[in-house]
Amino acid sequence: MRLDLEENKPLRRPEWLKAKIPSGETYAHLKRLIDGKNLHTVCEEARCPNLGECWNHGTATFMILGDVCTRSCGFCAVKTGKPTELNAQEPFRVAEAVKTMGVRHAVITSVNRDELFDGGAQIFAETIKQIRAITPDTKVEVLIPDFKGDEFALVIVLDAFPDILNHNVETVPRLYLTVRPQANYERSIEVLNRAKKRGFIIKTGLMVGIGETTDEVIEVMKDLRKINCDILTLGQYLQPTKEHLAIDRFVHPDEFKMLKESGLQMGFRHVESGPLVRSSYHAEGQV
Repeated sequence: MRLDLEENKPLRRPEWLKAKIPSGETYAHLKRLIDGKNLHTVCEEARCPNLGECWNHGTATFMILGDVCTRSCGFCAVKTGKPTELNAQEPFRVAEAVKTMGVRHAVITSVNRDELFDGGAQIFAETIKQIRAITPDTKVEVLIPDFKGDEFALVIVLDAFPDILNHNVETVPRLYLTVRPQANYERSIEVLNRAKKRGFIIKTGLMVGIGETTDEVIEVMKDLRKINCDILTLGQYLQPTKEHLAIDRFVHPDEFKMLKESGLQMGFRHVESGPLVRSSYHAEGQV
């Protein structure tokens, strides 16, 4: 019985995965600014371990279209339910915040809004336009959902000309039913492929330590290079709550280093790979 109890204990987090608690004057200022404009950030909603570091450098990833998602992915801390929030003024508020914060590289993402006819694509496009109108020198990266594979919705975003089109595949094909039950691996690859065919810089990210093998990660990387994906991020999966999928293993920094070297050899322009790496981590430097 004792052995069973030991096996069921949560994995102890290693030293290389410990992040500082958010603090500091800059962090507090940005927190007041974002709250005051009634904005959401994926930094907070997804409980990003780099929140303190990024905010104290004056950067943040804005999450538009509310904070309730229509999907229920097994890894994600964002609330699931029936969204009610849709504000036409949100793009302008985000652009104002970008200006006030002095952001040089803005990352705009969203929850899934499958109930909307365009998945929220028009709000993405308008946010890009408003940022460009207010701070024309700011680079804009969008981290988009798959829009259920709707090319019409994707084109709306692409026609606003973001500097980088990011869509995360998140995990290996074998685990999609468990990790992303309402998504599809081939569909996510096709979203990226369509953007690349239009001439955009494309970017994607994967979590590791959620049940995949290293060989499976390498195979996904090969799939991504077949469509000439430019930028790849690789980071450790961290279980947000006990209701979410359990951590399968903590991937050692040496393995992250090996994956980065493999990716660069395959031809990725940039690979950000490490235990605490998230999709928007050091995003400005990736360009």
